[in-house]
Amino acid sequence: MEQTSTFHDPSPVGASLDRLAENAASLGQEVVDVEGFLEDLNQRTGDLLAELRNVRKGTGTVLQMNASVMVTIQEAYAELEQTQARFLDGHAKTRQAGELGRQVTDWIDTLERRTGNVGQILTDVQQSNNQVAAIATQVNMLAINAKIEAARAGEAGRGFSVVADAINALSQQTGVAADLISENVQRLVDWIIQLQKETGSVAKTSQTLSGVSKMSQELTIQVRDALDLTVGRMKLVRDDAVEADRALRVFSPQIEETFNIVRESADAVAEVHDRVHDLVDLSETLVQDSVMAGGGASDLPLIRAVQARASQITQLFNDAIDSGRISFEDMFDEEYRSIPRTNPEQLMAPFTALTDSLLPEILETALDLDERIVFCAAVDRNGYLPTHNRKFSEPQGDDPVWNMAHSRNRRIFDDRVGLKAGRNKTPFLMQVYRRDMGGGEFMLMKDLSAPIFVKNRHWGGLRLAFQF
Repeated sequence: MEQTSTFHDPSPVGASLDRLAENAASLGQEVVDVEGFLEDLNQRTGDLLAELRNVRKGTGTVLQMNASVMVTIQEAYAELEQTQARFLDGHAKTRQAGELGRQVTDWIDTLERRTGNVGQILTDVQQSNNQVAAIATQVNMLAINAKIEAARAGEAGRGFSVVADAINALSQQTGVAADLISENVQRLVDWIIQLQKETGSVAKTSQTLSGVSKMSQELTIQVRDALDLTVGRMKLVRDDAVEADRALRVFSPQIEETFNIVRESADAVAEVHDRVHDLVDLSETLVQDSVMAGGGASDLPLIRAVQARASQITQLFNDAIDSGRISFEDMFDEEYRSIPRTNPEQLMAPFTALTDSLLPEILETALDLDERIVFCAAVDRNGYLPTHNRKFSEPQGDDPVWNMAHSRNRRIFDDRVGLKAGRNKTPFLMQVYRRDMGGGEFMLMKDLSAPIFVKNRHWGGLRLAFQF
């Protein structure tokens, strides 16, 4: 047997019941407002706790990384100091080598001058030797003449002839010796000339080497100064790293303490939120019972209207199944397909096309029942709202906040109110809630719903939301 969605109208029993219903509704309004505030606070404390958790984790990571960096910096600083010491030792040896090179250059310059002097002396020796050779030639000529005169003198010039022969032999020996001396002097001159050439080349090389050595020393001094500056800065980095490590180790316990305080506060807020949430359910039950007892006369016409429209939708869905427009299985299919490039996400269900065809007239005429009514829409058991009022069914644009307020069809509203409305099987359900309008804007409203059945199976509910 199909479950009915109607109930016997309560009979008014006096103004007191109406005041009870009104007070219950006001209480529900305040409780829901507080519950909304606590929900926001709970969300904020949760976000803060998550951030602090990240900070705490990050602090631990930074401590570990800083410790590793400290070791690296200490090792780098020690190695840099060793490098500086080795460099200074090399710099001293370079200066010593430069001084030795300068001495060699000076010696080579002196050698070049001395070989020039030796060459001049050898030239003088050669000239003197040439004079000796010339004299020997003259003596030889005189000896020959003397020998001729001795031969003419006969026996009387025999002694003089012997002397002339001796003088001739001596002059010949002197000429031979002069020739040998001339050859030896020439070889010395040639050797001195070659030595001068080589010494000149070596002198040029030595001067070049001296210039390179001087430039090298200047560059070495620049490198030394840069190395000294680098060592100084590395020392500052090391000292800063030590100070940062000390500060982090002081800061880390403070972060941990702050995290624990916020966590305790978040737990307390969550507990209060849960208790207020239960209080919301209790206040809604109070409203429900006061209306059932005969109070809340101002809401009674809307209760009857939403029940009537829920019954009408039930009949339309049953007729659609009977006529073959849709299968029973598709009416209860929960495989929602996401519509691409929608934000917030919109979805399609196998029955969306049917609700778009059957429900608009019912939903639009409901808006004219009372000026307080904001919307009227049907949702399934999961809070899926396939078809909405036209003013809330605009095509989505590029602004998610605008879409949130104007493109509310084909979306799932699985919040507390949406799910309770979709899953309620009692004749009617009156709820108080804050409606999210997007952009951080909320509106306190009443949500009146009645169940929708399809072939005796609960499909969802019809929601009628109106302002206080």
